[in-house]
Amino acid sequence: MPSSPEQAVNNLMQKDPTIIAVTVIEGNDNIVYQTDNWDITPDLDRVLSSWRGQNAQFIKISGVKYSMLQCTSERMAATSIKGEGSIVAAKDEEHKLIAYVSPEGDMRGAMMDTARAVGDMNSSKPYMDESSQLGKDMGGAAQPQAGGASNIDPQLKAEIESFLQWVKDDEGLAGYIRYYLQQDNAQIISQLSQVYTDLRQLFGV
Repeated sequence: MPSSPEQAVNNLMQKDPTIIAVTVIEGNDNIVYQTDNWDITPDLDRVLSSWRGQNAQFIKISGVKYSMLQCTSERMAATSIKGEGSIVAAKDEEHKLIAYVSPEGDMRGAMMDTARAVGDMNSSKPYMDESSQLGKDMGGAAQPQAGGASNIDPQLKAEIESFLQWVKDDEGLAGYIRYYLQQDNAQIISQLSQVYTDLRQLFGV
């Protein structure tokens, strides 16, 4: 039996305490449940339009600007360049769930939990197979095709093109790198160095 929106949200926030605010939407834009600590009604139309378009570089909720990291037909993830937390969202044919994740939260884990909460409300089928891996949509390595056949998922290609735009945007990846360099954040700088090395090895340069 599917969970009610309130029950699904309560379960979600108990499972991941770093998810501290949630909105559940039915249909196109009908808010059926919101936690008491936020109201995204004034921003909802713009956020949903950005989600549908799948090409926005940023969204803004309650005056906070979040840089888009992932935007597909079923998922959206964006984070504040100023360290003010993140937004994760998932949807199916019945519901959309938009959640705010605290700065201390794990956005990847929150996205997985959010997707499952959407599935808990679905009256017809599970939203996500338990064996599926979020890495396919959030940076996981693609498995090679047998026999060397090329069969690139158009959605995956669109995500990479969106990622390229984010890399080139002055307030996208470059803005993040400048910010953490200015903050002298040793952990992030070390990880960036490793990413840079990995990319060079990937492309053989």
